[in-house]
Order: sequence, then C-alpha cells, then structure tokens
Amino acid sequence: MILDGHDPDAIDQAARTLRAGALAAFPTETVYGLGADATNDDAVFGIFKAKGRPASHPLIVHVAAGTKGTEALSRFAQPLPPFAQALVRAFWPGPLTLIVTRQSGVGAAAAGGQDTIGLRCPSHPVAQALLAACAQHGVAGLAAPSANRFGRVSPTTAAHVQDEFGDALLVLDGGPCDVGIESTIVDCSRGAPVLLRPGAITRVQIEAACRERLRSREELGLPDPRASGTLEAHYAPEAKVRLMDAKALQTGLDVLGANAAHIGIWSRAAIKCRSQRVLLRRMPDEAAAAAQQLFAALRDFDAQGVKLIWVETPPATPEWEGIHDRLQRAAAA
Repeated sequence: MILDGHDPDAIDQAARTLRAGALAAFPTETVYGLGADATNDDAVFGIFKAKGRPASHPLIVHVAAGTKGTEALSRFAQPLPPFAQALVRAFWPGPLTLIVTRQSGVGAAAAGGQDTIGLRCPSHPVAQALLAACAQHGVAGLAAPSANRFGRVSPTTAAHVQDEFGDALLVLDGGPCDVGIESTIVDCSRGAPVLLRPGAITRVQIEAACRERLRSREELGLPDPRASGTLEAHYAPEAKVRLMDAKALQTGLDVLGANAAHIGIWSRAAIKCRSQRVLLRRMPDEAAAAAQQLFAALRDFDAQGVKLIWVETPPATPEWEGIHDRLQRAAAA
C-alpha cells in the first residue's frame, strides 16, 4: 500500500501503524527504510523476520531533529564524547550514523544485543515528518534498515519497496532518494572516531568536523562493534557482479564478440559491443550522481534478465569510496 508521503493524513496513518507495533516503510535521503518502534523489541523482531535478517546484525535507529531528537539521543545513548557532539552539529540532519554507547534497558533488539547502538537523524522531509508524528504518539525513534530482503539491493523508490514486500506493507512515497547509498557510519564508542562504512560524507569531511584523525581497530587494539551494512557480501542483485577497469571490460566484450549475451554493462568509458544482447548503461562521471543511480541500475539489470553485470571500477578518490564499497560487497555475494 503506497501512500503519498507528503500527505499529513498518510503520515499520521503511518505513525499510528508504527505505534501499534507494526512495520511501515519510509524514504530517507539515502535509501528507503523498513521501520519499527525502536523501543518495542517485539516490533523490531518483526523487521528481522520480514527481511530474513539475523537478529544479531544490528539496526540503525532514526531520530527526529530539534528538541525531540535531543530527547531521543538521551534516551537511547549515554552522553556523547565531544568529537561525536561535533559530528552531530556538523552533519545532522543528514546521511551520517554514529555508533555510540547504549543506555541500558532500551533498544536492545535494535542493537543486536550489543552495548552500542547506531543513531541517525535523516534529512528527508517525509522522514522528519514521520519521526515528528511518531514522537507525538510516544515513539522516540524508528529502527529502520533498508527496506529490502537481507543482503539484496537497497531500494531507492517506493516501487522498489513494494517489489520486495508486496501490497500489504504501508509505504510512504517520498520520491527517489537523493543520495542513493546508505549513510556513512562512524564508531564513537571507543574514545576516538573510527570509520566503519563509507558513504556520501567523506573521511576528509569527518576529520575536519570533529578535528580528530580517524583511527582503525588496529590502532585502538579493540574489535569493531557490529554495524549495519558491514558484512563482506551485501547489496547484491540476482545477477553476478564483476568489477573491472575499462580496458578489461572492452577486452572481454571483444573476445565474446557477437556471441555476448545476458550481460549488463555500467561504465563511464564509452564501450563498443557487437552484440545486441548486451545492455549498455552509462555511469555518471560525478560520484554523487553515480551513487544516486547505483542501486536503481542494479535493480534494472535484474529486471531485464541479465546474468552478469560488469561494472567499471570507480576512481580511487574519497568521493567515490562509498560507491566502491557497495560494489565490492555486491561482487562478493
């Protein structure tokens, strides 16, 4: 059931659905999320069941902006270290998730049983309207992983969500997601910032905002907490994904010649192909545009029935790191 996310009545209906312990999907600037009341462990377990996701793999809790968001922070998290407070001031609302020390007795299911929890304040107006309405109904935050089956391609439109879960799920339609890949995740629970998942907010931006150098688990001598989207294999379409440079991609097509079939190509370079059974798609030259199109492109290739997806390896620059991360995980599946 897709409803207009800009309709106040639809927002209220979704908030009441979530307050009752059911699930609802909603847009963020990154991808669409499958939401449940983060303080209701039974409701959160409904997310794990719907996605086929291991209950030990934690979820991100989304909170409102402003006063309600500040209240939610204090409810879910212990006091933040100064560098984490600086990241909140710089990037919330926005595509940044912070892993922080969890308040005991709240959000255990969303945290996957850990003593840390992931928190984010999304900037999408529909997400903020929903979070504000939920707060009015006594729901402090929404646990919301991407609204897709576990390990599969994330959804960036309401139609993608409906394709995953059918008509029974309430989905707020806020249009295509602007960012298109999941949030950057920074662990703030070990006394220094550690990048766990790259995204639209880059390493340089994080270090500038918090005035600290990003560390690694090796430097800290402590294991990373479990976090969303950090498994080796993830974000995978049905077709097999392979990354290669433009020269190798063209060589492969030249070798196959007119016999090439059931292959989808997503590349920045101009590729020549003698077969009519190969789908050629242009990857944008700008990282932000490529990120916005990434998951939709993978889903479209699946819809066209290709068996192989060949992707030109993104540039090794900071702004492309999040895209490269998602493609590597898709190729590992």
